[in-house]
Amino acid sequence: MTSSRMNTLATIDTPAALIERTRMRRNIERMQGHMNELGVRFRPHVKTSKCIEVAKAQREAGAQGITVSTLKEAEQFFAAGFTDILYAVGMAPHRLPHALELRRRGCALGILTDSVASARAIAEFGRANGEAFDVLVEIDTDGHRSGIKPEEDALLEVGRVLHEGGMRLGGVLTHAGSSYELDTPEALKAMAEQERSGCVRAAQRLRAAGLPCPVVSVGSTPTALAADALDGVTEVRAGVYVFFDLVMRNIGVCTEDDIALSVLTTVIGHQADKGWAIVDAGWMAMSRDRGTQKQKRDFGYGQVCDAQGRVLDGYVLIGANQEHGILSREGEADADIAVRFPVGTRLRILPNHACATGAQFPEYQALSEDGSLRAWGRFHGW
Repeated sequence: MTSSRMNTLATIDTPAALIERTRMRRNIERMQGHMNELGVRFRPHVKTSKCIEVAKAQREAGAQGITVSTLKEAEQFFAAGFTDILYAVGMAPHRLPHALELRRRGCALGILTDSVASARAIAEFGRANGEAFDVLVEIDTDGHRSGIKPEEDALLEVGRVLHEGGMRLGGVLTHAGSSYELDTPEALKAMAEQERSGCVRAAQRLRAAGLPCPVVSVGSTPTALAADALDGVTEVRAGVYVFFDLVMRNIGVCTEDDIALSVLTTVIGHQADKGWAIVDAGWMAMSRDRGTQKQKRDFGYGQVCDAQGRVLDGYVLIGANQEHGILSREGEADADIAVRFPVGTRLRILPNHACATGAQFPEYQALSEDGSLRAWGRFHGW
């Protein structure tokens, strides 16, 4: 997946997705170190990067297994030598043949369900094909999205359908996605404990009913970093921590200096009377994600930095068309915008949502300490 093509910030075409390797390694070490201190297995969610080189760096730091959000991701990472893979999206029946094919090729693929209907479909397909799928039950610990509440009767029914149907009931899984709505250490710690206790309670109920539950899997980047103790948890999953982004900055789990992903862009024009500089990074580069819009600080379509990655306070992308970004000073027009950012100036834009911005590019440019760039392939599409 690594190209031999080399380049620099001054010669690469723009817009380009940059990974600052020093920051990325620091982020990986921070998360892995915290998980080691808490005594839990860490299974990173590779949907953020969809990049073999990034996932290898996570594995080298101590990660065990990976989490994916599509079976295409599972396919690509398995082809690259990753065998312990959790597909952490509710299993739709039409995807079971693909999951079966991966398992029969040697992939230790785990799958997920949160309903009796889905559990029955998995069990029936598995029995018909002589396959005992490894299945986790998704638990809703915060009302954010999917899952069965820890005290619901459906939890035990799903467990029995899988276990009695010949599948391997692997355990329980939850994702505290509502942590993205928080922005204080106290609130994050409380959510981390809510996530932990709810998932552990679901595991206790399954075990009390005589059902197996070896895995208790929790995780989101904010709760993983905020957790003080994870009693009863066996593994944690998180993804965006590897790059971080402006949403995470607003939540309070990183600063701008931790954000490892940015978009290199070039100034291509001005609307001086409006105080605008026009750059070649529009929403096709940054994505349409406006995740900071409802947070304590709105960064528009991204925070502007100089070519070396130093934040230019007060300058953000206030608007984005398909290929054009509009750079402006927050609060007041900069009459000297054309002097400050002449045509040809190279800048970097920090993204609101690393996953969404990364998804706009077929490859990353990994920036080394010596200033050289190396192309790292990224799985593009589903």
